[in-house]
Amino acid sequence: MVLWLAGSALAAGAAGAQTRTGTTLAQFLRIEPSARHAGMGNAGVAIDGGIASVYFNPGAIGPIVDPAVQFTHSAWFADISYNYVAGALPVRGLGTLFASVTALNSGDIDVRTVSEPLGTGERYSINNVALGFGYGRQITSRFGAGIQLNYVNETIWNSSSDLLTMSLGTVYTLTDNGIQLGASLTNLGTRGRFNGDDLIIQYDNDPDVFGDNSTLPGEQLTNKFAVPILFRVGLGFPYRTGENSRLLLVADALNPSDNSESVSAGAEWMLKETFAIRAGYQTLAQADAVLGLTLGVGIHGGISENRFSFDYAWADHEFLNGTHRLTFGMSF
Repeated sequence: MVLWLAGSALAAGAAGAQTRTGTTLAQFLRIEPSARHAGMGNAGVAIDGGIASVYFNPGAIGPIVDPAVQFTHSAWFADISYNYVAGALPVRGLGTLFASVTALNSGDIDVRTVSEPLGTGERYSINNVALGFGYGRQITSRFGAGIQLNYVNETIWNSSSDLLTMSLGTVYTLTDNGIQLGASLTNLGTRGRFNGDDLIIQYDNDPDVFGDNSTLPGEQLTNKFAVPILFRVGLGFPYRTGENSRLLLVADALNPSDNSESVSAGAEWMLKETFAIRAGYQTLAQADAVLGLTLGVGIHGGISENRFSFDYAWADHEFLNGTHRLTFGMSF
């Protein structure tokens, strides 16, 4: 109920205002780290699919019954590198603990100015890091809930911004055949402002006066910006297509604080619980949408009681190159 009311409030605010695209910082928090879900259109709020589902819905932490780890690497736009590591540890009688590290690095970028458009010879980089800590519990056989806290740091050359965010969510199994309803509210947090050596300047307090000190030390002050809050609600429909195969259909409705509402949907066909083929489409009906088709494959298996998964996903972009995600997961 709390998630639904919060989402309704966001929707009402967005309906009465123009688009706020580009008005929030820490946009790397919106990069989905699961190749499995990415292959299904980045829809996954209603899947309690283990550690890979926690990013989409902290409520997926509760149903995790075995220790698990996940690693994702993504080749993002413009040679930007994105990495994500997560781990989950069930504690008997208490619930499940979760931790994650998200890191994005731009690589070296040439410093260019108006007077030296070919470069000054200096180079800088952008580094973003998020540390997450979560807790979830399967409250009943059909209802799970979870919460995650994040420390977020964005660094551009010698200046940085620090903030805290919180995400919470629930997953509810509606029927005996596994139809699930999920909802999450992610990145509720403080507003961030950049500080650092790059904002230090020298200025002349009164340019019309000659003989005064024209190189007084000063510091520029940036505005405070909010983080990209996102409300998701969705459904997952599992369907048995044969003795050794099954189909999973998923659909999410998204209401972001910095864009218009949209829908993402996808499907996964699994053969013998080993080989998966996935397809989806993201941000349907979003104003000025630039994302679209997604495709993916996966191989799942096990050695003794240990289970592993290897997933790949490709996602289209209207103007930039497509992105690639590789995810490796293991439960013990």
